[in-house]
Amino acid sequence: MTITTLTAEMVPAITAINNAAYPAVPLSSEGEIAHLVNLSERPLAVWEEESGRVVGFALALAEGLNYESENYRWFSEYADRFIYLDRIVLATEAQNKGLGAQLYGRIFAWATERNAPSVFCEVNLDPPNPGSLAFHHRLGFTSVGELSTKADTVRVSLLQRTLGSAS
Repeated sequence: MTITTLTAEMVPAITAINNAAYPAVPLSSEGEIAHLVNLSERPLAVWEEESGRVVGFALALAEGLNYESENYRWFSEYADRFIYLDRIVLATEAQNKGLGAQLYGRIFAWATERNAPSVFCEVNLDPPNPGSLAFHHRLGFTSVGELSTKADTVRVSLLQRTLGSAS
C-alpha cells in the first residue's frame, strides 16, 4: 500500500469509506466530502496496489479557512497557527497495519514544513471511541478540552499534538 495525493476521482470511494466508519466520523455526502477535499491543503489517500483501489484517506486543513465545523471553529479560537486533521479514516481491511501512523507522520511533516506549532483533531467521547483515543495518545496527542456538537448529540475530546513532542 502507498500513500498518495487524493484526487477528485477518489471522492466516491472515500465517501463510502467515511460512511462505513460512522459513528466514529459523521455521515457525509459526496458533495460534502468533495468540499472538504477542496479545503484540504494536504488530502492524502492510501492506495492498495493489488486491488487498484483507495482503502483510506486523511484530510488536513490549515488555519484561517471559512469552514463551518464546530470543532474547527473551536480550534481557530484556541490557536492562531495550526493544522487541523478533519478526517482520517481507514477501511476495515486496512486497519491495524500501521497506515494510520504513516498518515499522521505525513501530516506532522507537512505541519513542520509550514511552521505550524500544533496539529489538532478530535475523537468522540460520546458515542465512545476508546480505540481511537488510545491511538492518538500513543502518537503524543493530549486533550485540551471537550465540546458538545451536533445539537448535543456528540461529545468530543479536543486533541493537540505539539510538534516536536514524542511520537
